[in-house]
Amino acid sequence: MGRVDGKVAIITGGAGGIGDATARLLAEQGAKVIITDLNQDTGEALAAEIGAEFVAQDVTDQNLWKDIVAGAEAKHGALHILVNAAGIEGDMLNGAAENVSYDDWKRVHAINLDGTFLGCQAAMPAMRRAGGGSIINISSIIAFMASPNSAAYGSSKAGVRHLTMSVAHQGAEDKIRCNSVHPGLIDTRMLKDIHSETARKRNVSFEEAREISMARVPMGELGLPIDVAYLILYLASDESRYATGAPFSIDGGWNLN
Repeated sequence: MGRVDGKVAIITGGAGGIGDATARLLAEQGAKVIITDLNQDTGEALAAEIGAEFVAQDVTDQNLWKDIVAGAEAKHGALHILVNAAGIEGDMLNGAAENVSYDDWKRVHAINLDGTFLGCQAAMPAMRRAGGGSIINISSIIAFMASPNSAAYGSSKAGVRHLTMSVAHQGAEDKIRCNSVHPGLIDTRMLKDIHSETARKRNVSFEEAREISMARVPMGELGLPIDVAYLILYLASDESRYATGAPFSIDGGWNLN
C-alpha cells in the first residue's frame, strides 16, 4: 500500500476501461486522483466512489488542459503524475489508408495523438515546479506492427510512441519521466465493439469473433484493465525512477508473432 502516497495524478479517459482501473488503483495506493472524461455521469459516480475529483474534459481543448493543470496545482500544490488514457479506435476493420475518410483520420489523431501532446505540454511546467514527475502515455501494441485495416488508429498510436521519446528526452534533466504503455487485447468496451463489428462483417457469433482475436495471443486469453493499471502504477511510482522513454508492452505475447 501507499506506492504513490501523496502524489497528485490526472487520468484522462478515466471513466471507463483502463482509465477506470487506473484511477481506482492509484487512489487505493494513496494518490490524489483527478479523473477527466467526456462521460460526466459515469466519471462523477466513479470519483464519488473512490474519493477522487472529476472534471469534464475534451482532451483536444488546449485551454481546458491549462485550466485543469492549474486547478490541480492550486488545490493540491503540485502535479506529479499524468496518465494519458483517453482514446478512440475509429474504424478498425475497414479503415485502410485507401478507405478511411479524412474526417475520421483527423478525429482519431486529434484525440489519440493531439490530446496526448496537449497533456504532455500542459503537465511538464507543473512537474518541473514539483521537482519532477511521471507521464504515462497509453499507446497500443499496434504501434509496432502493420495495421492494414486501421491506418488512422495505428498511425496515431505510433505517433504517441515517438512523442513519448521526445518528451522523455526533453524532460530528463528535470526528472520528468515519460514512458509509453502498449496494451494488446484488453477486455474493454473498445474491444467488445471491435468483436461485435467483426462478428457482423464475418457473419459469425460474438464468441467466435472473440476466439479469432485470442488465437493471435500466445497466452491464449484476453488481458484485463487491472493488468494494465498495475503496470501504470509501477511507472507512476518512484519504483521506476530510472525508467524513461521506454515502451512497455502488455499483450500476452501478441507482439512475439
